[in-house]
Amino acid sequence: MTCSITTRSSGDGIGATLTVHHLILNRNHMLVGGMRPHFYCLPILKREAHRKALREAAVSGDARFFLGTDSAPHPVDAKEAECCAAGVFSAPVALGWLAQVFEEEGALGRLEGFASLHGPAFYGLAPNAGTVTLERVETPAPGAIAIATGAGPVRVFDPGVPLRWRVRGR
Repeated sequence: MTCSITTRSSGDGIGATLTVHHLILNRNHMLVGGMRPHFYCLPILKREAHRKALREAAVSGDARFFLGTDSAPHPVDAKEAECCAAGVFSAPVALGWLAQVFEEEGALGRLEGFASLHGPAFYGLAPNAGTVTLERVETPAPGAIAIATGAGPVRVFDPGVPLRWRVRGR
């Protein structure tokens, strides 16, 4: 596959972390109709054919692919600047979006491996003993949430479609 997001060699194996926004967006989402700086990240979003290949890899169950998050909480003024900061702040909603991707692909049974088990195994670590519970909700979460910080508001990843999954208790 020529569209790995981040790779690291471990012994004889090669693993790749895949970010949620690369599974949902392609570069047209960022560029068509004008630049959407909150979708700007490095590496840059891929063509649609590559996004589909990344998504296929993520839901495949192959332990070489695992979740990588781009928790880049740049303030809105840094993202909307002439030379905007790269990165997507997805941490608060990453698991919900990931569940939505895996549900759309009919692969919810492989979500735990991708999100929680494959990464630690690749690095020779024990998985986290803690758990979270994801739940599907009938009323989608509101979009375009901003979190106040000392540096200014930070916008949470919102691809513009209803999010129907959340971590229980949030």
